[in-house]
Amino acid sequence: MTADVKTRIERAVIGLIITAVLVGALLWWRPSGLYLWVKAVHVIAVISWMAGMLYLPRLFIYHCEAESGSRQSETFKVMERRLLTIIINPAMVVTWALGLWLAYEGGWYKAGWFHAKVVLVVGLSGIHGFMVRWVRDFGLDQNHHSQRFYRIINEVPTVLMIGIVLLVVVKPF
Repeated sequence: MTADVKTRIERAVIGLIITAVLVGALLWWRPSGLYLWVKAVHVIAVISWMAGMLYLPRLFIYHCEAESGSRQSETFKVMERRLLTIIINPAMVVTWALGLWLAYEGGWYKAGWFHAKVVLVVGLSGIHGFMVRWVRDFGLDQNHHSQRFYRIINEVPTVLMIGIVLLVVVKPF
């Protein structure tokens, strides 16, 4: 394991510990209005996660055009990795953690619309997992998909997001 990888892992672990301690302290303290603050941070995390999920496939589309080993290809590798590790992954973790807390605290886990929403969010998380693999593939110059494939994949998070938002706002069942 290289020193760069060790440093990144150490930073990630430190960040997770600090976040866990702060969230734990906040939940222990339970100030008035905590639910609304958590909901606001949850929405911010969702927006960040979706921004990344919508942008990363666009990077893949452009990366397909770049010749392996070229300066442009190496730039895309850095952009994709940083987008994934600095924005998308942490935003997904915060979205899930706070969303589950909100569902429990608000009693939403009993509602039918919430169950449907969870199915869509699990689907979105699955697409996220595929994107992790594709970033790794591009990083190793082993992409096996076409621009057309990534153009189609780019629409999947949008469709899931529309379904999730409609379920949360309308609460049809």
